[in-house]
Amino acid sequence: MKLLQRSLVARIIASLLAISGMALISITLTMAMSNSTRGDAAAINVAGSLRMNAYQIMGALQRVEYGPQETNEERLNSVEQLETLVARFDQRLYSAALEQSIPLDEHHEARHQLEKIQTYWQRTLSPALEDAPTGDGIALDAFHSMIATLVSDIEILVTQLENSTEAKVRLLGLMQVLFLVLIAIVVLISLYDVRHNLVLPLRQLMVLAREAAQRNFTPRSQIRGSDELALLGDTFNTMSAELASSYAALEDKVSRKKLELERSNQAMRVMHDASRSLYGGGNDLCSSAAPMLRELEELLTLGPIRLSLNDPFDQREMPVLETHSRTRPEYCRDQHCHACLIDPRPLEIMASDQAQCLLLPISVGDTLLGTLEVWYPNERLNDSTRRLLTILADQLATAVYLQRRIEEEQHVTLINERTIIARELHDSLAQSLSYLKMQVARLERMQQKDATKEAQAAVFDELRVGLNSAYRQLRELLTTFRLKLEGPGLQSALRQTVDEFTQRMGATVELNYDVPPYLLNPNEDIHVLQIIREALANTHKHAQAHWAAVTVRFADAQLLVRVEDDGIGLEDDSSPPMHYGLVIIRDRATTLNGELSIANRPTGGIRIELVFTPLTARLIQQQPTAADSDSHFGTGAS
Repeated sequence: MKLLQRSLVARIIASLLAISGMALISITLTMAMSNSTRGDAAAINVAGSLRMNAYQIMGALQRVEYGPQETNEERLNSVEQLETLVARFDQRLYSAALEQSIPLDEHHEARHQLEKIQTYWQRTLSPALEDAPTGDGIALDAFHSMIATLVSDIEILVTQLENSTEAKVRLLGLMQVLFLVLIAIVVLISLYDVRHNLVLPLRQLMVLAREAAQRNFTPRSQIRGSDELALLGDTFNTMSAELASSYAALEDKVSRKKLELERSNQAMRVMHDASRSLYGGGNDLCSSAAPMLRELEELLTLGPIRLSLNDPFDQREMPVLETHSRTRPEYCRDQHCHACLIDPRPLEIMASDQAQCLLLPISVGDTLLGTLEVWYPNERLNDSTRRLLTILADQLATAVYLQRRIEEEQHVTLINERTIIARELHDSLAQSLSYLKMQVARLERMQQKDATKEAQAAVFDELRVGLNSAYRQLRELLTTFRLKLEGPGLQSALRQTVDEFTQRMGATVELNYDVPPYLLNPNEDIHVLQIIREALANTHKHAQAHWAAVTVRFADAQLLVRVEDDGIGLEDDSSPPMHYGLVIIRDRATTLNGELSIANRPTGGIRIELVFTPLTARLIQQQPTAADSDSHFGTGAS
């Protein structure tokens, strides 16, 4: 009972079982009543036929006793007919249809009436009818009275049977009405229970679910009871309270994350804006990094920040930058810079117990360039702030590394330029001066030996030629070193050279240049430029040309340098004259490890071609190992 009171499902199942049980009982009783009335119609029919049979017996009896004179044969037929009717009556009176339709209870009025008719038939009427054909029987009026009594008893039996059948039908109808009323009552009770304990609570729960879908967790379930929906309502109330709390916590977390992301975005913007000045190379690290670090302190609510770099020679740590400093650092090289002294604040946070220090390495690869010291309040740094500080350390490491590399490259470039100038002076002017020095010594010996004027004149002619050649070489070197490069690399110098010789020759000089940028090193640039200038100078002096072309093209890991004209060409294609300019060209080609060819063009003029593999292409073909690369990288970083 307690389960039925508490469980809505149990109540609904009980209602369905009650309705189904009553319907089953009603059907069972209906079938039983139908079976009980199955032989009543046949019994009524048999009883009615007994009454008709009694009248037929009476008619046959009259024909036998008091009919007109008939022949013996006709009389015998009448007697047989009477016997047949008597036997039929006896058969019907004791028939199974009549016996089975009447209850066996002796106190039942239909059973009593049937036994009365059977007794009267056996003891009175049937013996009298047996004696009637012999003439020994009673009078006809007596038969009339006896048959009338029998018919009256049969009518009473028929009436009793009809009343019994009608009573069964009325009982069946009453039972049907009773069960219909009971089923209707159970259905109404179930509908009321379903409406008040299922439909209305479900509607309320649906409203709560829609409100929860709209992020409104304030409504609460008002379902009372101990059934499933009441338990569901209590659970929904608990869930709504927990969801409201969780949603509020999530909103707070989202707002904090949003502020954190905005702060991180601003910090990334500050670092991005400062990267141009950091990577510029010309600005001092203090003036470019100090404002960025100070802005990051304000955004991330931390600080101060101190940057220390390692000496590349003895690995001694040197503080180079501090966002809030009372005094100028000892290493300071610019007394007019106030990057460290802007808005100074005492460093109480570093001396207090409520501060912690985060040390981040300033490193590139395996090379440690320094450390970044970040002080922050005694609270745990979130992951985003740690990532930003790591990015800041990497950015500073890249800036420091690039600054060192730029300084090293500038130093190496300066040394290379001096080496190139020294080599050029040695390969050209120094050799000419050495030759002149030997001629002067020769002339001195000739004067000591009182040589003839003709012999000395030959030496003077050689001195004059040597001085002219040295002067020409000096002018070429000065012209080469005074070239103003309007763009990076060899192409700009070649354009100036082509323009120069176009004006000097009064003829068209074409330039075809197809070389990737930064392919040649400065030494190779100078050699290629000098070869082209020497070839154009020879064209200007000796070729009598009206057109010239310079081609510089890189293909198949080789550089092709070609200078051609439409001049008079060479007398002997196999052995061109070994003038001083051609000697210089061959020496420079040998220095570049190139192949030089000088030959006449089929259409007239001369073609000078140089093919060599640049140093960068040779390095790519050699494919240095990772250990060599790391060693080279470490040397550059140091």
